[in-house]
This record gives sequence, structure tokens and C-alpha cells, in this order.
Amino acid sequence: MTGVVVQAPAKVNVHLGVGPLRPDGFHELRTVYLAVSLFDTVTARPGEGLALSVTGEGADVVPADRTNLVWRAAELLSAAAGVPADAELAIAKTIPAAAGLAGGSADAAAALVALDALWGTRAGREDLAVLAAQLGSDVPFSLAGGVALGAGRGERLSPVLARAQSHWVLGIAGEGLSTPAVYGELDRLRAAGRLPEGTDLAPAEPVLAALRSGVPDELAEALHNDLQAPALSLRAELGRALRAATDAGAAAALVSGSGPTVAALARDEPSAVRLAAALAGAGVFRTVRAVHGPVPGARLIG
Repeated sequence: MTGVVVQAPAKVNVHLGVGPLRPDGFHELRTVYLAVSLFDTVTARPGEGLALSVTGEGADVVPADRTNLVWRAAELLSAAAGVPADAELAIAKTIPAAAGLAGGSADAAAALVALDALWGTRAGREDLAVLAAQLGSDVPFSLAGGVALGAGRGERLSPVLARAQSHWVLGIAGEGLSTPAVYGELDRLRAAGRLPEGTDLAPAEPVLAALRSGVPDELAEALHNDLQAPALSLRAELGRALRAATDAGAAAALVSGSGPTVAALARDEPSAVRLAAALAGAGVFRTVRAVHGPVPGARLIG
């Protein structure tokens, strides 16, 4: 085999409820993931030892060494399967880095699928999902794709039925935000009494019902993100970005995950195209992308 090419999607959290800090340093989550049509691609070729290169969106800030989740995924699969960790790995990014879209997790999921094929480990999807959970909270969903309800750290997934596609415009406002910093700000704001303690996780049922109905206005009403307030606290201009999205005609807008991406919900595909054009010209976002979801998770494309 001369090489394997796998793509994996970005995600939007259409619901994210965050509990208090747990003893293990994580927060208990109740989240609804939606995989959207913005993809990174990982190519795996035979090699001696591991080598990694990164090109595309944000390549200058993505490490190309063993601190990258792709490298860690290769070492983890190698150890689990008892095969040498020999591969040349190339990441081609279109998912912006540190944007709350799980680009690093998508890369790791794609690497697991690509190396399973390259090395002939014959791991099933359930086996790969176990390894994915060891790599990061979002990696199992990047592997699965579609729509899923996430529990625990987000790694325990239950598939969710979505009756129709939804259309979104993703606007990245400013430079990346550190996920640990946003969670830390949430804890600070809660300790100061400025936000609810989070002992009762926000229910996901309204979003699940809206996804089943396929009615955009119902989904717009149900969107929720406990990390939006701390992200706004750290990056005040996100408030302007959210207002710009709704002023331009979005049915609703929220910060995706820990930000700084704003996910603006459109009522249909033509509305998404118009919304993307309006936001691209507004000067609020450095990157604007029209996407749809759900889409499949990490899969072979070559």
C-alpha cells in the first residue's frame, strides 16, 4: 500500500451543559455534537519511524511533533496492535486551529482510521473508539460523526436522529482561545457568584426534539452553551460578532464550544449563502465558512 487518505469533520456543539469541576480535573458534560462539512485530511504513507507535516489553515501554529494528537494516535495504535510505529503522516487543514471546532480531534480520528488501514491492524470501529477516548474528549465523536449526545467528558456517545440537514455559517472571530482558559474562566465566574454553579446540567431534550423535527426555528430556540459567557468574558468582541450574525439574518447564533468561532444558524441553504456573504463583508470575522450537517465521521477517501 502506497498511502491512505482519510478526512474527518469539524463539530459544532448545538448544546453544551457544563457541570462543576470533578476531582479528576475534568468537568461533567452533557453535550449534543453535530458534525459539519468542514474537513481536515490526513494522509498516511509507509515510512521508517514517525514523521509528521502540517499544511493549510493555521499550519503555522499546529505542532508537527509528538505533542500533536496525530503523533500520539499513531503511537497508541502501534502499541495496542503490536506493530511498529512506522509512517509518514501529512495533515492538510481547513478546520481553523484553536477555534472550538475540534480540528485537532478530527486529525487524531482521521489518523486512527488511516493507520489502521495502512498497517492492516483490522481494528473495528469500537476498538478505535476506545483508543480515541484515551486521546481526548472530542476524538470519539470525530470518529463517529453525524449527531450524538455526549456524556462524561463528552466521550460517552449515544447516536441521535436528525431528520434533516441544518445549515450554518461559521465565523472565526480573532485569534484562537485556549479551551483550558475558557473552562478556568467558567470556574472563576461561578466561584464569584456571577454564573450558576452548574450542579444541575442544562437539559438537552429541547435540542434533541428540534433536531428530530427538522424545523430551523425550533433549533434556534433550543441552542445552548454554558461556555459562551466565559468566552465572552475573555474575548469581549465575541459579543459584537454574535450581534453581527443575528443582524445579518441568522435564525440564532452561539459560540461553538470554547470559541472563538460563532456558529450562526441559517433557515436553509440559500439563506446560509447570503448570510456568509454578508458576514464576510462585515469585517467582524477573519474567516467565514458556510457548512451543513450532519456529515459522516472519519472515513477513507483514497
